[in-house]
Amino acid sequence: MASGDIAHHLVNWSIGEGFWTFNLDTIVMGWVLAAILVITAMVVGSRLQASAPSGMQNWLEGVVDFIDDLVQGSFPVKDPLIAPVAMTVFLWILLMNSMDLIPAYLPGMVAHWFGIAEFRITPTVNLNTTLGVAVAVFLLMIATNLRVKGFSYFKTYLTHPFGIFLAPINIIMSLIEEITKPLSLGLRLFGNMFAGELVFLLLAMLPWWGGLVMGEVWSLFESLIIILQAFIFTVLTVVYLGMANMQDH
Repeated sequence: MASGDIAHHLVNWSIGEGFWTFNLDTIVMGWVLAAILVITAMVVGSRLQASAPSGMQNWLEGVVDFIDDLVQGSFPVKDPLIAPVAMTVFLWILLMNSMDLIPAYLPGMVAHWFGIAEFRITPTVNLNTTLGVAVAVFLLMIATNLRVKGFSYFKTYLTHPFGIFLAPINIIMSLIEEITKPLSLGLRLFGNMFAGELVFLLLAMLPWWGGLVMGEVWSLFESLIIILQAFIFTVLTVVYLGMANMQDH
């Protein structure tokens, strides 16, 4: 009974079948949280205080300084694209991850009131989201390679790492190396967030007093995971884009 109840809460609100299945809860929450970021940035930007920043402006300036130090400390290459992309990735993933702190069964209960059978409020517990962001970073990395190195970028697939005489092996090795980048980005984030959601659902099966105590303890631990996973994804994004800006492969 417990396993069936948990399995029910791991089902997305979806339409379509097979490849053309759309997880509506993931799409809606992803866009809503992105809109919150954009609106917050516009509001804070229109009320900037140069003398004594406070509240949200102070926190966002801290994030900007953190991203700027991360980019400048990692690579000497000057690329005005890396820092904005890294900041967008960090804030969006951090906000999506934070939805995991909402009580596990609450989103489904609220959705049921509106006639929706299932609803998962955390977009990053869906592999489509994490791989989608990872693939976007990967495509941006490819575009940066082409912008900086031109079509000579593809020559590295022929010569790296064993030289031109082993070109077929080089192509296979290079493709594996490139494909593992978005896969590792997406799977790492998904795995950690999915495990966190599953733990919350298991704790909800305990008696109310046990679930309350253990839930509070796990929430503190999960908060660290939420921040850490956003940080790791951002660091790897900076590394990949920074490497794409280097002339040497």
